Amino acid sequence: MACRGVRGATTVDSNTPEEILKATRQLLALMIRQNGIEAADVASAFFSTTEDLDAEFPALAARQLGWLDVALMCNHELDVPKSLSRCVRVLLHWNTDKPANRITHVYIREAVRLRPDISEIPPVDWEELNQWISDHLNKEVKPSRR
Repeated sequence: MACRGVRGATTVDSNTPEEILKATRQLLALMIRQNGIEAADVASAFFSTTEDLDAEFPALAARQLGWLDVALMCNHELDVPKSLSRCVRVLLHWNTDKPANRITHVYIREAVRLRPDISEIPPVDWEELNQWISDHLNKEVKPSRR
């Protein structure tokens, strides 16, 4: 089994905890569903935000979805002039037998500008996706064994 990187990015409308978490949960949900990712197979996840987002740690969204045993880290992106603003990026390190060319990287909202060459995903039913997220948020989370 190989460890593969799964990339994703999204943008938020404003620098508030609610907006950062909502956008990050949507991005993670799409990355999970597009690739069939199980939390137990995720070695770690790296989250970054542009410097204009500092109201919340985006990794909290993964915890909210039940990723209690996954190593998570947050950081800021380089502040490159004229780069995309209000952007959250995610890099998952996923243990999988899936070959690298079969992984679906997910870029949504304004972040499709970052990778237009790989931003094609099937149409998203946002209402259904938000219901899936809500169902996962309402699950009873089992405490870590540690």
